[in-house]
This record gives sequence, C-alpha cells and structure tokens, in this order.
Amino acid sequence: MPRILGVNIPEGKRMEIALTYIKGIGVFLSRKILKEADISLDKRAHEITLEEIGKIQKIIENGYKVEGELGRIVMMNVKRLKEIGCYRGTRHAKGLPTRGQRTKTNNRTVRGNVRRTAGSGKAKIEKT
Repeated sequence: MPRILGVNIPEGKRMEIALTYIKGIGVFLSRKILKEADISLDKRAHEITLEEIGKIQKIIENGYKVEGELGRIVMMNVKRLKEIGCYRGTRHAKGLPTRGQRTKTNNRTVRGNVRRTAGSGKAKIEKT
C-alpha cells in the first residue's frame, strides 16, 4: 500500500481518486498534481513506482497545505472568529450550524444527535 505524506493510499483505486484520501486534496487538485508530475490519471495506485511517489510528495509539500498544517490553519481561523465575537464565532462556540441552516429541525448531527422532546428520554416498557 503506497504511503504519501503519512496517509495510506488504497491500492485498487485510480491515482486520480486515491490522492483524494489526503485531507485537503480533492479531485480537481489531484488531477492538477498528477498532470504536473506527468503521471496518467488512469494508473492504479499499486502500479505507481517509488520515483513517482517522490514526485507527487515533492509537489504537494512545496505547493499545497494538507493534513496537519491545514487543520491548524482551520483551527486558527475558528479561534479568531470566536475571539472577535462575530456571529459565526458565537455559533462555533455554541456548537450550532454556522452557515444559515435552520435549527428548528434537521440539525441533530451538529448538536450530537440530541433529542429534546417529551417522549425521547422515557424508558421503554415491555409489553407482555
């Protein structure tokens, strides 16, 4: 299994898709990187050589923010929003949707699947 920037790349997938397993790289960026490294988009991950892996790794390290570095940048941006006290920052702090979604219904995933209705916390009674 090839390993690029500490991420295991799935062997059976095409390189175009396999690179998207790295956080911060989507299909568009993956195609751009492979074109720059002169590697076919249709080549499977198990067919790739160590030399080609080195090319890909060098291109990603020099030109793009991925994985841990990207996570730190996102965390710093959220922290800045919280510190300045803007609307989005307060929504992040409360753990609510930040991009205008409705919250009367359909936000259980953001809140951690909390059900706050009268019948949700009751113990189930066995019928005999």
